[in-house]
Amino acid sequence: MKVLGVNALFHDPSAALVVDGFVVAAAEEERFSRRKHGKRPVPFAAWELPEQAMRWCLAHAGLRPSDLDAVAYAYDPALAEPIDALGLHDPSDDLRQAYADRAPAFLAAALPGLDPDDVRFVPHHVAHAASAGLALTDGHADVLVLDGRGEATSHLAGRYEGGVLHPLAGQRLPHSLGLLYEDLTEHLGFLRSSDEYKVMALASYGTPRHADALRERVHADGEGGFVTERVDWSAIAKQRAADEPWTRDHADLAASAQRVLEDTVIDLARWLHGQTGGDRLALAGGVALNCVANTRIFAETPYEHVLPQPAAGDAGTALGAALTVAAEHGPTRPVPGADLGRRFDDDEIEQALRAAHWPAERPDDLAGMVADTLAEGGIVAWFQGASEFGPRALGHRSLLADPRDPQNLDRLNAVKGRESFRPVAPMVLEDRAPDIFTRGPLPSPHMLFVHDVRPPWRERIPAVVHVDGTARVQTVDRTRTPRLAALLEAFEERTGVPVLVNTSLNTAGRPMVDSPRDALELFGSAPVSMLVMGPYVLTRPTPDTAAQRDR
Repeated sequence: MKVLGVNALFHDPSAALVVDGFVVAAAEEERFSRRKHGKRPVPFAAWELPEQAMRWCLAHAGLRPSDLDAVAYAYDPALAEPIDALGLHDPSDDLRQAYADRAPAFLAAALPGLDPDDVRFVPHHVAHAASAGLALTDGHADVLVLDGRGEATSHLAGRYEGGVLHPLAGQRLPHSLGLLYEDLTEHLGFLRSSDEYKVMALASYGTPRHADALRERVHADGEGGFVTERVDWSAIAKQRAADEPWTRDHADLAASAQRVLEDTVIDLARWLHGQTGGDRLALAGGVALNCVANTRIFAETPYEHVLPQPAAGDAGTALGAALTVAAEHGPTRPVPGADLGRRFDDDEIEQALRAAHWPAERPDDLAGMVADTLAEGGIVAWFQGASEFGPRALGHRSLLADPRDPQNLDRLNAVKGRESFRPVAPMVLEDRAPDIFTRGPLPSPHMLFVHDVRPPWRERIPAVVHVDGTARVQTVDRTRTPRLAALLEAFEERTGVPVLVNTSLNTAGRPMVDSPRDALELFGSAPVSMLVMGPYVLTRPTPDTAAQRDR
């Protein structure tokens, strides 16, 4: 059974391929088009088909469109309702509906040989649910989905049994925790449906002094749903322009909204557990990227295992849609990791280096050479294996630095063009993590929880410690990423510190690096000391080597 999943209606267009129950590939269109979130600066921006991602998934598996048994589209137009009935005010909704109705024809035009009758509509939140409940477990788990919106709802709570979803609750629009957080994101001067994680970071600098007032308008209803009445954010803190500095009032507003969101999500998770008595909770939808809320779910609900989807946003619905259709024809298998995107072998990397006329080394002791650069204060661009599916850099497309130097946070934010309050993450081997981090669940391979940094370590790794004493940890599995594990070991041998700074390999407004060409472009334009691609190492050329390269 060969199923191609597609997300193309809201944002983050993506594709995923499932063959005989196994996830073969998944990728976001932005990694190919180099347009962040897959949006074009024209009308219909949010409805870009992931043409390149779809074609890559098929090529990766050696398939043609005619070989597919089904295309699973992560939206069901039959469930949509007029915006007036939903209490929304998005004038593009009528266009979105017309687009969804014509999706089979659009897909067939993009993939010649595809039969439009093979297109299956999968409800948006069902696709989200499967991206976690089927992709992260053996098909037996509770699942909680929270995002901005689907066809007519913003939430789904249910349970998977034997790979079959049993919905237990949902929340009708316009009530939406995701849209509420998007509105706040825009009020605080950030880009909605994109920069919500900045609000979470800013919240750490504030005090939730408005939380009680917000709870009167935002709260769980005790029956598996919730209420989000309209909030006049300006009555609490004036709207910030994108180019204005943030104030304590803005931070306090962010902290208050973050606290109320966390409390509401915890109440929803407790209600769901009360219905099922389950021990595993899979999370999806954009709200599942809120690391602070995820940690509180783990700490304050009866669930022993909390499993957020690494691609919890709309990109993940392509994966979930494909798994939903595949599960109707047989068992599906959980994915071993988030590295589901493009991979380039050593020969392909070497060809890219030759085409760019960049001199490179292939050292016998790669880990030692890179660890020396990091220990001496260098910033390293690290490009290894298959790219990650989702917004987190997990050691495949990363910028690395020494956590001992607090200035490295500012240096990395300057390289990436980010706000100064944005944290970076620590990367650590699984077996060393408990020595340094506590409270959150370990291992934590997808960087989707926050952990307290043990006090003796806060002064040793200041670059990765957030203002509140926490860190968003990524643990590294030696068997899955041996080259990265060797680097961590080599760095510890030189410094006594088993941690590296990790942030995504991109600059401001650009998608994460995906190909060798992307990596070379970043290295050529950003103040990065070293680029490591596969076994090859590039360092900044001296004037003599630069002149030789240009001849």
